[in-house]
Amino acid sequence: MASYAELTLPEDGKISRNILWFARALRKAGLPIGSGRVIDAIRAVEAVGFTERRDFYWTLHACFVNRPEHRAVFDQVFRLYWRDPRYMEQMMSLMLPAIRGVQEERLAQAAEKRAAEALLDGANRDLPEAESPQGEEQVEIDASATMAREERLKTLDFEQMSVAEIAEAKRMLARLGLPVQPLPSRRQTAAPLGQAIDPRATLRLAMRRGGEITRLARRDPALRWPNLVVLCDISGSMSQYSRMVLHFLHAVANRKGQGWARVHGFTFGTRLTNITRHLATRDVDAALAAAGREAQDWSGGTRIGACLHTFNRDWSRRVLGQGAVVLLITDGLDRDDSGQLARETQRLHLSARRLIWLNPLLRWEGFAPRATGIRAMLPHVDAFRAGHSIASLEALAAVISDSADTGEKARLMRALAR
Repeated sequence: MASYAELTLPEDGKISRNILWFARALRKAGLPIGSGRVIDAIRAVEAVGFTERRDFYWTLHACFVNRPEHRAVFDQVFRLYWRDPRYMEQMMSLMLPAIRGVQEERLAQAAEKRAAEALLDGANRDLPEAESPQGEEQVEIDASATMAREERLKTLDFEQMSVAEIAEAKRMLARLGLPVQPLPSRRQTAAPLGQAIDPRATLRLAMRRGGEITRLARRDPALRWPNLVVLCDISGSMSQYSRMVLHFLHAVANRKGQGWARVHGFTFGTRLTNITRHLATRDVDAALAAAGREAQDWSGGTRIGACLHTFNRDWSRRVLGQGAVVLLITDGLDRDDSGQLARETQRLHLSARRLIWLNPLLRWEGFAPRATGIRAMLPHVDAFRAGHSIASLEALAAVISDSADTGEKARLMRALAR
C-alpha cells in the first residue's frame, strides 16, 4: 500500500476541505477518485498556489482527470462548485421543474445534470411549502396522467441524461433489437411449392421410377442474411452519443435471431479503429472498456474524410460483401477537405447495399445542412435519420429493412437546392 508523507495544511483548512468535497462530487458523478488523488491534489495546490483561476483549474484537472470522457464531467462540476456564485440555484433548477416560480428556460449542457446530481447528493431537495393567502383555495395538480418515466426516457437526449438516467437507458438499449429481413440469393434451394421447376432434380426422381415423370421438383431462391457495419464517430462532440450507440451495438451483436450474418464495428475520430472482436465479449462493460483502450483518439478531433478513406481502402472488400447495411453515426462536422469527404462517402455508398446516416444534430427542429461536411455527405446516403435518443434508435429498427425509407434526406436535399 502506498504511504504518504505528512502534509502541512493551513490552520483553517478551508481550501483542503473544499477540495475534499469537490473530489467527493466528482466521485459521485462517475470519476474513479480515491483518497490518494485527493491528497495529491491538496499537495499540488499547495505547491502551485491558486492566485490564478486558470492555474487552479489545470492543477485539479491534472490530479483528477485521466480519461478523455471524464473531461466534460470535470468541467461542469468545477464550474458549478468553484466558479459560479449562484451554482446552487442552477443545480436545483436542473433537478426540479421549478424553484419558487422560476422555470427552467434551457436544457442542461453536456454532463451538467450529472454534475448537479453529484453536488446535491445527500442534500434536502424538498422546498418549503408556500403559505397560501387566507380565503384562497390551494389548487392541487394531479400528475398521475403524465408520461410514464420509461416513455419520457425514450425521448430524452443522451447528452442531457443524468447518471441514473444513463444507467436506465443502457438497460433499455440492451433489450432493444435491430431485426433485418433476409435477402434473396442467386443460389437455389429445393421448395415443394417453389415457383421454378428444377429439371435436374425432376430427372433424378424419374430415374428412380424407371424413367417415368410422376412429379415435378421445384425450387426457390435461397435466403441469406446481410452484414451490419457500424462506423461510429467518437470525437469530442459525439462522445456521449457514441457510448450509448456502442451499448446498443453490443446488444445487437450478441443477440441471436435478429438475422445479421455478422456485426462489424469501427470507431473513428482522427483515425480508424476496428473494435469488432471486442463486441464479441459478452460483458458489455468489459467490451466497451477494451474498445476504449484500443481507440486512442476518443474525445479528440475529427477527420471523417481521412477515416472513410482508410475504411474504403483497407476494409470495404472484407466486410461489405453479401449486401451489407452500413450505419454511419456522426454529426458531419469535419474541417478537412470536403472534396475528399464527398468522394469517400460516395465510394462507401456504392460499396454498401444501404448507407444510413444517424446524426444527433437532427434533434433540433431548425436543423439545416449549412456545415460543409454535411453538404458534402448528404447526397451520397440512402437515409438520413436522427440518432440522439432511444426513440430514434427504435425508429431505425422499424425501417432498417425498408429500402424506400430516406428519413429526412428528401427535405434537406430540397433545402440544399434552394
